[in-house]
This record gives sequence, C-alpha cells and structure tokens, in this order.
Amino acid sequence: MPSETSRAPSLPPVIRILVVLAASVVALGGLWLARDVFGPVALAAVIVIICYPIGPAIVRRGAPRWVGSTGVIVLAYIVVGILALLMTFAIMEFIRLVTELMPEFTAMTQDVYGWLDELGVNATIGTQLSSIFSASNIISIVTTLSSSAMSVAMMFFFVLAYVIFMGVDTARYARAEQAFGPRIRPVVQRMREYCAGVRRYFVVNASFGIVVAIIDGIALYLLDIPAPLVWAILSFVTNFVPNIGFVLGLVPPAVLALVTADWVTSLIVVGVYIVVNVTLQVLIQPKFISDAVGLSLTLSFFSVVFWTFVIGPLGAILSIPLTLLVRALVLESDPDTRWLRWLSGDDDAAKAPPT
Repeated sequence: MPSETSRAPSLPPVIRILVVLAASVVALGGLWLARDVFGPVALAAVIVIICYPIGPAIVRRGAPRWVGSTGVIVLAYIVVGILALLMTFAIMEFIRLVTELMPEFTAMTQDVYGWLDELGVNATIGTQLSSIFSASNIISIVTTLSSSAMSVAMMFFFVLAYVIFMGVDTARYARAEQAFGPRIRPVVQRMREYCAGVRRYFVVNASFGIVVAIIDGIALYLLDIPAPLVWAILSFVTNFVPNIGFVLGLVPPAVLALVTADWVTSLIVVGVYIVVNVTLQVLIQPKFISDAVGLSLTLSFFSVVFWTFVIGPLGAILSIPLTLLVRALVLESDPDTRWLRWLSGDDDAAKAPPT
C-alpha cells in the first residue's frame, strides 16, 4: 500500500488547463459583479504601491515604522487630492464650455444635415449622424456627466479609506519573511518585482504624459481652441490607456475646433495630435514600457479591452498593473509556464534556467 505521505498523482495537462479556465471564468465573473468595489480597491492598491518607497526611506533614517506608514498615507492622499482636483476642474470646465457653445452645436447640426441631404445620403442615416451633435443629445451627455459626479465622489471616498488600511498594512507585510522564514522568499520576491514593475510603468507613462500634455496644450492655445488646459489634462489622463489613449484625447478638441472655427483648424488639430501623440505614444513610449514591464504590444492592447469589460472605464487605466498581477500570480509561480511568460513579452523568462 502506498504511504499516507506519498504525493497524489498530478492531473493530466488537458485537465489542468480546463480546471484553470473554469476557475478563471468564475473569478472574472465575480470581479464583474463586484466591479464597483474592486475598481476603487485596485486603484488604491496601485497608488499605495507607487507611494510605498517613501516609507522604507523614512525608516532607514531612524524613524519608527508607524512614521513610515504615515508618510506613505500622506503622499498617497496628496496624489489622490491632485487627481480629484484635476478631474473636478476638467468636468466643470467641460460642462461650462458645452453650455456656452450650445448654439454653435445646434447650427453645426443643421449644417451637417443639409450637407448630407445635398450629397443624397439617406434621410434616416443623415438624421442619425446629425443627431450626434443635436442639442438634446448634448444636454443628455452633460446631465449624465453631472449625475455621475456623485458616484465619482463616492469612489474617491472609498479610495481614501482603502489607502489608510493598505498604508498601515505595508509595515506588517514587510515583516513577512521574518515571520515565515526563507521558504516564502520566492513569493515575496515576485511581489517586490511586481510592485517595482508597476512603479516603473507609471513613471514612464507619467513622464510621456506630461510631455504630450504640454505640447498638445500649447498647440491648442495657439490655435485658439477653447479650454486648452482641459484638453491637455485629458491628453495626460488618456496617456495611461495603452495604444488607443491618444484617440480618446483627440476626438473632443477636434470636434470643438470644427464647431468654433472651421474644418481646416480641425484638420490641423488632428495633424498635431497624430504627429505628436503617435510619435511619442505609439512609436517611442511602447519601447520604454516594454523594457519597464516586459509586456508585448498585443497583450497590452488586449488587456485594455479585457479589463475595461471586466471592471469598467477604470480598467483601461489599470489594465497593465492588473495584467502584470495575473502574470505574477499564475505564470511566474510555475516553471513550466516560462514559454507563456516569454510569449507575454517577458524576455527574461527565456534567459532564466529551468527549475
């Protein structure tokens, strides 16, 4: 008879894959149902990860651990406060701008409808296209944006609360290896590398985002586009959405240029964004991000679509950190998945010796 301590036979590879897929579907379904809770938690965790290095730096200077944890919380609150102020300013300016330009939007709607009618476009299609900029549709968008301000405020409230809890727990997690010994060192090391990768990713994105926002803002100011600071903030925020972020930041100022000026100015805006944003965000930035976190362009683009579907718009900004977390938990713990890590863009997986 086999001894009680003998290991049970491992499952066949096909069964293991099916079990992993089934568990993944259940887990993702749970995240989708709890996206209103998971989104703020993930955002708070990312902010604490970014701000965490200030805690050990304070402790190394001889301060108690609780002072280091307090420093992490304070810095995280400063980051959240800046984000809240930027979002509040941009939303309020956008509402004011749309309200003031309502007659121009209505006139452009009539011009578009007449132009389509002259081209012989089907009346139904023309009505649908021109209704995009109709007064009722714009008012509906503004109303929806205003009503969502309360939900955004609640999200920031939860983020602030989570930051406190996570900031306090960072000092406790730092003692994990002391509590459990060297046997958990591989897990701790993976989490350290994950946190370092998240910080590198946001440093690279923020650096490129500031450059893009400054150039776009100056160009829009010189072209006399209303509220250039709002669109510069939008360029900075959408820079955190991989691959397609510049398109999200391009549409509003291009449409606004068409409404307040003419189609030539709108084409100039599109040209500036294509030259600046495509060159920096699409051609240069992905190389730095790939070196920073080791994700392929295909996986980066897919992660935006996937995590946006799972947890909503916040998933577009957190797509790369969440994908890195899944890879750290699922792939990096199993030596047999080195080839999957390499396919995901981690070149170090091919260099590491098999375990």
